[in-house]
Amino acid sequence: MKVKLIILVPFMVLVSMVVAQQHVDQMQHQHDSNSITLELIHRHAPQFTNNHPITQHQRLVDLLYHDIIRHGIMSHRRRAKEEDPLTASIKMPLASGRDFGIGQYITSFKVGTPSQKFWLIVDTGSDLTWIRCRYRCSRGDRRCTRKGRINRKRVFHAPLSSSFSPVPCFSEMCKVELMNLFSLTTCPTPITPCAYDYRYSDGSAAMGVFANETVNAGLTNGRKTRLHNVLIGCTDSFQGPTLQNVDGIMGLANTKYSFATNAAATFGGKFSYCLVDHLSHLNATNYIIFGTNRNQVKVSGNTRHTKLELDAIPSFYAVNVIGISVGNKMLEVPMQVWDASEGGGTIIDSGTSLTFLADPAYQAVMEALKVSVSKYQRVKLDGVPMEYCFNSEGFNGSLVPKLIIHFDDGARFEPHWNSYVIAAAAGVRCLGFLPARFPALSVIGNIMQQNYLWEFDLKGKRLVFAPSSCNSS
Repeated sequence: MKVKLIILVPFMVLVSMVVAQQHVDQMQHQHDSNSITLELIHRHAPQFTNNHPITQHQRLVDLLYHDIIRHGIMSHRRRAKEEDPLTASIKMPLASGRDFGIGQYITSFKVGTPSQKFWLIVDTGSDLTWIRCRYRCSRGDRRCTRKGRINRKRVFHAPLSSSFSPVPCFSEMCKVELMNLFSLTTCPTPITPCAYDYRYSDGSAAMGVFANETVNAGLTNGRKTRLHNVLIGCTDSFQGPTLQNVDGIMGLANTKYSFATNAAATFGGKFSYCLVDHLSHLNATNYIIFGTNRNQVKVSGNTRHTKLELDAIPSFYAVNVIGISVGNKMLEVPMQVWDASEGGGTIIDSGTSLTFLADPAYQAVMEALKVSVSKYQRVKLDGVPMEYCFNSEGFNGSLVPKLIIHFDDGARFEPHWNSYVIAAAAGVRCLGFLPARFPALSVIGNIMQQNYLWEFDLKGKRLVFAPSSCNSS
């Protein structure tokens, strides 16, 4: 039996749309829109914590726990891959939630004919989009009602969808193409569906069958579209705590069958997102857009771009960092730290909250930033493995030196100061970095990315970014 270790990233989104891989069947006029937009909800939102509020400290402890697991599994996946290399758009709102245990952003997702609605975690570290599903129940089974609930969980009832088409286990797609998604080799009959078995880093397991389905999505002009033949996973068995209040995963990894790759290919080869501060009020909206942004999200500064290295670190979105400066002084960091061919390299990841830096870069950044906060009383927070936290009473953020990440083509990313001197608890701030033992992957996490619009141009292999309040135009 083959299994796969999956990372559920803190940038996971519950999506209310359904997308298809190859054909766009507009329910209304196709030429009226060029993108799909989804709203993202943070995983610490009350609707995902049964309306039980949690403190900033509890939130940070939760984020760090999952970040550390995620980074370890990222490193594991990278080593495994290196050893065995085997013009319309949609706009989705992203919302901020509370206490999923895996990832921070969620969106609603409509799949099937007639469509059924589910909440999915949007994960740039996952290849496959899958939902909780019942495949073998009959139409007369009272458990297969359109309410979609079994044991108080929303469940996709495959027999109620006329567009549900299982991938046969004897097919070339199952035996060859889906091996990287860890299809199983068992095939008792030619019509048996192609099965999978995913194992998660926290011990959770998802098992089910692959199928092609129809996804329904809202276009940026308010109309609707239907996308056919989208590969999904019908998960009929899930064990573990990972998905406490959601219904599945939307895979946004840089791989052939991910939702990001296929939706972007249908809508111009691009997708983008904008994340407001994770401590913002609940009415602050985040969006993920599949297709051309076309000024749908306002920017408030210069737009910059750098090369997106789609092949450097397989399945991840890598960028060519050459250094970090603090207070206009370039820090002394060995170039091997940024070189993917020597075990280093940098990725941008919506699923990791904090930013991880390989040890040599981490030590240099921390020493440079500590000077600016050294006059404040140092604080130790229980359960928070961050090196430097301090009492922020009377703290003036304008005195924090500017941190800049430099790319090899001259582009510069200048995060907002409160994205790296982060609020950790009432009256407490911390330097928002975690170390990774070199050789290691450095990760620009989603808190560092906040209040920026990020566009992933998969066709042009460019990462475009600009400061933004994340408000729609």
